[in-house]
Amino acid sequence: MTGPVGNDRIDHPTIERSCVFVPTISQLVRHGRKRKISKIKAPAMRKNWNSLRQRQVSIPGAPQKRGVCLQVRTMTPKKPNSALRKIARVRLTNQMEVTAYIPGIGHNLQEHSVVLVRGGRVKDLPSVKYHIIRGTLDAAGVRDRKQGRSKYGAKASAKPGAR
Repeated sequence: MTGPVGNDRIDHPTIERSCVFVPTISQLVRHGRKRKISKIKAPAMRKNWNSLRQRQVSIPGAPQKRGVCLQVRTMTPKKPNSALRKIARVRLTNQMEVTAYIPGIGHNLQEHSVVLVRGGRVKDLPSVKYHIIRGTLDAAGVRDRKQGRSKYGAKASAKPGAR
């Protein structure tokens, strides 16, 4: 005989059993439910520097932080991609050092340039969780950019014949 006989049970290979733990009522009464602690994506934006006590203090979060470039270099991305990505090592005003991505084509940044840093990771560069904001402080905007100008600090190009 080739098929199953009687009520023999056959485990199908495509059906996966998931082991889901469901607590009993008495376990919930004793322990309750604990909230899952979410990971902070840009930890450098949640600290300030107290210069009187010479230490970092926690804050709810800042949209941007100012910093000074320590070194400007290139980096190669993760596996399927292959291009030289421009990055900068930045010391922020809260004394933290972060690696920030320089978006756009071309830049004028060098050592000791003062830049504004925002959060936002670069998917194909490991350990790069911050972006440099173009068009503010020492970071010049991208030249000859026509679309998506606000993200790259590019002003509207003057049209001929317009005032």
